Amino acid sequence: MSILNSLPDEPEDDPSPESQTPANHCLDKQELTRPHLKADTPLRMVETAFLASTASLIWFINFYFPLGPVLRIFFPVPIALVYLRWDKRAAWMAALTSGLLLTVLMGPARSLLFVMPYGFMGVLLGATWYRRRVPWMISITLGTLLGTLGVFFRLWLLSVLSGEDLWVYVITQVTEFIEWIFLKLSLLASPSVFLIQIGAIALIILNNFIYLFVVHLAAWLLFDRLGNPIPRPPHWVQVLMDYEG
Repeated sequence: MSILNSLPDEPEDDPSPESQTPANHCLDKQELTRPHLKADTPLRMVETAFLASTASLIWFINFYFPLGPVLRIFFPVPIALVYLRWDKRAAWMAALTSGLLLTVLMGPARSLLFVMPYGFMGVLLGATWYRRRVPWMISITLGTLLGTLGVFFRLWLLSVLSGEDLWVYVITQVTEFIEWIFLKLSLLASPSVFLIQIGAIALIILNNFIYLFVVHLAAWLLFDRLGNPIPRPPHWVQVLMDYEG
């Protein structure tokens, strides 16, 4: 008997689908999903860059040509929309890109005034609106706290740059307001320093609370039409706005 005849027969290749290994199935699935991922990546980059530049442009126009509170409402909205359309990473990239663009256009100090709090606020609102899980009261409260910290950050930064304590200016304005209230109430007592400081902080918190409520209203009406809805407002808001959705 020859050596060739003593060798075991090699199994023939079975071209049937049952002979494919699990590894081949995984490779086939990856090949099917790769074109989809490659198509999404440029779209993600383009939308993130576009919405980041939109947020920067709104801040830029409002800084040099202030139109009252109209444009201010939309400061955090584009970055929040990036979060809703894509994810957390894209929203942070949009906030960073907006800050870098404003640094080139207006300088680092003014860009910081946008990033803190409005850049961070856009990411925060996007996280609370994502998948429509968080009620309005929670997202408004969190945004109010961030906005209040942003006001104190702005006072600190501008005080450092100008060499003056701007908190004294705020206290002076609040003092005049509280004295006017005491006068209307026919109170002869003068407000204490502690009461004035508490009143100043309360006014800052109230202002931010109203601002966040208006931002939620604008985003609610706008994002529904863009196909990226946010959580529904309380029922009394829907009745007041005569809105069904």
